[in-house]
Amino acid sequence: MRALLSTLLLALGVSGAPLAQAQSCGSGGGTTVCLTATGTTDNVQLGWTVSGNVSRLEVYRDTDADPNGRSRIAAPGSSARSYTDSTAANGTPYWYWVKFTTNGGSYNSGVATATRNSSCTPTAITPYISANGSWTQTASASITAGNSAILGPQPVTGGSWGWSGCGTSGSAREQTITPAASCTATATYTNSCGAKSTQAFVITVPGSMRDLTSVQLSQQMSPAWNIGNSLDASPNETNWGNPLINQQLLNAVKAAGFKTVRIPVSWNQYADANGNISPTFMARVTEVVGYARNVGLYVVLNTHHEGSWLIPTYAYQASANARLAKLWTQIANNFKNYDDYLLFAGTNEVMVSGDYGPPTAEYQAVQNGFNQVFVDTVRATGGNNAKRHLVVQGFNTNIDSTYNGFIKPNDSATNRMFLEVHYYDPYHFALDGSSNIWQWGATATNPAVTETWANEAYVDAQFQKMKSRFVDAGLPVLMGEYGAILKSEYDPAGTYRTAWTKYVTKSAFQHGIVPVWWDNGYDANHQFGLFNRYTGAQYFPELIKAIVDNAK
Repeated sequence: MRALLSTLLLALGVSGAPLAQAQSCGSGGGTTVCLTATGTTDNVQLGWTVSGNVSRLEVYRDTDADPNGRSRIAAPGSSARSYTDSTAANGTPYWYWVKFTTNGGSYNSGVATATRNSSCTPTAITPYISANGSWTQTASASITAGNSAILGPQPVTGGSWGWSGCGTSGSAREQTITPAASCTATATYTNSCGAKSTQAFVITVPGSMRDLTSVQLSQQMSPAWNIGNSLDASPNETNWGNPLINQQLLNAVKAAGFKTVRIPVSWNQYADANGNISPTFMARVTEVVGYARNVGLYVVLNTHHEGSWLIPTYAYQASANARLAKLWTQIANNFKNYDDYLLFAGTNEVMVSGDYGPPTAEYQAVQNGFNQVFVDTVRATGGNNAKRHLVVQGFNTNIDSTYNGFIKPNDSATNRMFLEVHYYDPYHFALDGSSNIWQWGATATNPAVTETWANEAYVDAQFQKMKSRFVDAGLPVLMGEYGAILKSEYDPAGTYRTAWTKYVTKSAFQHGIVPVWWDNGYDANHQFGLFNRYTGAQYFPELIKAIVDNAK
């Protein structure tokens, strides 16, 4: 109610002052925080006053006055009284809040609004490509390896240009490229008042698969990130509370420093009784893969949440094998001409529902069989799939079960395979929202709230198992999911979560493992979300930085 009142006051204005200058206050825990926001030609300047004591400050932003769906853009120190938002787009109105934490809990200032360079709006780019001697208004083209194309976006005059990707460089509006492999070029246009707009040019070079082993490819893929709880949600993409995946989100993931996106997909729910996948859904998955490829991200595409039929027992083996082959035949054929920036992952966390003990020999054998069916099916579709890099899984993607029972499938391609495991140890720290285990590692001060067995030495030992048996033998490991939930009731700043993330990420990378953070999209306690799914804004910049900085 207090935030709503502040919003109404802002809408009406205060003493005739400009809207951007109005002070908006919120109180709680014996403290009052009053916020102002002012747009300039280069940024939005925020300033606030604090009456009382605060232990933490966070700055949030949205494109409307509704706090639902807002994104955290900064976590300045508790003594900070200003922040400069230099990422605000020219001409776009933004609403801001300062969230403050006291001994009594967390509260919000009122909402303040401002627009960076309100008189300046981005200029639309019209893409043109000259391939085979003629100009076409398009942002994509297919070019035979060794041939050239000219990228010539418009407007022709005014402003300035910048380029990246596909061998582009410099500030010339027209760029001549001669790509040897599929790539994406991005043009950035800055108009006369400083507003920027971008246009991606997607260039496909049919049949371009680089001569890279999977170990060599793995060295280009870290760090990586999951779009969880979207295309794997049931019964549709938005049913679990996330919006439709958009290009802006993937742009932000790439800009943050990630190199790979894993796209979990539940295919069977979109297939008929005979296993025929809906063409509409196949087109949607293709569109999302395109979003990632547009910005140059590697893509790992899998089958996810298929436990109702993909059951690793002899009783279900024949029917599961048949359906797995039917699904992957369609998926592989749809993407058979994509280059080696696209990887396929056959299964995900296969287990017998409710049985969390060590797998039986039967379970292991059937899962190893699923891997063989997957590899054989994809290779049989031909095209680039004959040598596409494939990802196979250990039982339930558990490190110990994989180490003890995984058998590498036979493969007609040489050195074109990854092995996948997941890591959420220790469970009560990383996954259990009802547990009071919230400290971890060498800096833990209270054994009562720490699972001391799963410390730094344990992390290194687990990853060394993967390195010595698989990575060193030419089978790189994809840690397709890992992460730790926020426990703000114990650790509001996420100190131990960040420490865990830094160590696990760095150890994985140093052991030749590609770490893929599990992001389910939710910015709430006991969740994993890193990015706002609507805007791409970062919920936890310091955690994202910890991942990116420790995977290199």
